[in-house]
Amino acid sequence: MSSEDRIAREAARWNATTVAKALARAAERRERFETSSGAEIQRLYTPADLAGGDYLEALGFPGEYPFTRGVQPTMYRGQFWTMRQYAGFGTAEESNARYRYLLSQGQTGLSVAFDLPTQMGYDSDDPVAEGEVGKVGVAIDSLADMEVLLDGIPLDKVSTSMTINAPAAILLAMYVAVGRRQGVEPKALRGTIQNDVLKEYIARGTYIFPPRPSLRLITDTFAWCAAHTPAWNTISISGYHIREAGSTAAQEIAFTLADAIAYVEAALSAGLPLESFAPRLSFFFNAQIDLLEEVAKFRAARRLWARIVVERFGAKDRNLGKLRFHAQTAGSSLTAQQPDNNVMRTAFEALAAVLGGCQSLHTNSMDEALGLPTQRAVTIALRTQQVLAHETGVGDTVDPLAGSYVVEALTDRLEAEARALLARIDEFGGAVPAIEAGFPQREIADAAYRTQRAIESGDQVVVGVNRFRDEEEQRIPVQRVPDQVRARQVERTRQVRATRDASAWSRAMDGVERAARGGDNLVAAILEAVGAYATVGEIAGRLASVFGRYQDTAI
Repeated sequence: MSSEDRIAREAARWNATTVAKALARAAERRERFETSSGAEIQRLYTPADLAGGDYLEALGFPGEYPFTRGVQPTMYRGQFWTMRQYAGFGTAEESNARYRYLLSQGQTGLSVAFDLPTQMGYDSDDPVAEGEVGKVGVAIDSLADMEVLLDGIPLDKVSTSMTINAPAAILLAMYVAVGRRQGVEPKALRGTIQNDVLKEYIARGTYIFPPRPSLRLITDTFAWCAAHTPAWNTISISGYHIREAGSTAAQEIAFTLADAIAYVEAALSAGLPLESFAPRLSFFFNAQIDLLEEVAKFRAARRLWARIVVERFGAKDRNLGKLRFHAQTAGSSLTAQQPDNNVMRTAFEALAAVLGGCQSLHTNSMDEALGLPTQRAVTIALRTQQVLAHETGVGDTVDPLAGSYVVEALTDRLEAEARALLARIDEFGGAVPAIEAGFPQREIADAAYRTQRAIESGDQVVVGVNRFRDEEEQRIPVQRVPDQVRARQVERTRQVRATRDASAWSRAMDGVERAARGGDNLVAAILEAVGAYATVGEIAGRLASVFGRYQDTAI
């Protein structure tokens, strides 16, 4: 029986229109799915395809609750994952040029990296920003910078992810404003803001305000986007940085889903119906080097979240529990020694993400342990995804490792370990009290210490670092951001302040403060402020005058 006949037989299980569209997209790519030797590949393998045995019956089908095998019935047969390379450095002009290059090379979505001052709510001319402007991402101080950053990029056709958390509402407002200047209405915008501030207190540190007012900013974003940008993902709940800080796979699942539970509870407490925001929740996970455990991790996270949404929050529509996720290969696995080896590490990690059913993927560049990615390195990283998609055949079958004894056992084990950690967090009263008590921070620190000890002792092998070392150090070109970038950025920001309408700016800033002190939606007020060319630092500072600035005293 052909794959098309099998899908037709199953059409009663799915929305027939959705399946038909997926089949049409698949037909555009190629007429048959087959191995390089000519053997036909079925879309889906089930117990019926095995020689006896019924041990897989409980796994169910992709696109079917609890979504262990994927959130869509056809997965990559209908459409590949979004190839979204994370990029940004120096000034808006330089980053715009990199985005245009990546799009010309076949990238299918933008992913914006912001510099540390922007992430922490400081303008480039703030003394705190000295030495960091444009270094780990692009410097964005005002709407003028965002206009340059997105110049010539059609926002009605490109999906954009922005890795921004504490000031996420400000950068979203700038994106919306640029869209309007392009003639693109907010409802047509597609993309994601990370907007996951709780993991900042756990693992990363780019917070501004205390947790509780930060949650208000997030729920205000949920409400505003539900009304104005229905195709926009309002949060990307991130386990990536938790894993980069040294967590185990089970901790990555548990602490990420604990944060997700806190966001859902905050939104429900704010009066938002679950169905108004749950479809726009997205997740962001690390793709580490332990391939089979990582595949199991993605499957376990998907299944556990589906059950939480139905069992804990009482969702009548089980589709609200679909965990859609972006994956990024592990920066912490990259080595400065023998950096060519990082190409292979990234390829294996990307394979894990695809086998695990990611919806979008970023592949790291070989030189990132040494500096910002060069154009050559980022091109190789993008080509890694393209080879994976178009040459390896791993996307031809949905959940191809289903039924592997080891993968199924690992999936069960990781779900059980994550559930146990979630139960401990519940004993604190949820994610926020647990963070305030320092529980996840200590758990991650202990796990990171154990890993480092294993590497230093040689029990955990890192090729080129503690085994198979070269006598001579490999040297590759490294891209660095010159210190003059700050001077150029400061001049532009000061020019914006000197030429904007001072009265409009003052009214808008007063509106931000009134909304912060009262109950009006903060995103609406922030949108007015960015339209008056208020800077990131000015808006964050006005909010901090009401909310305060957070100081970590948990550890």
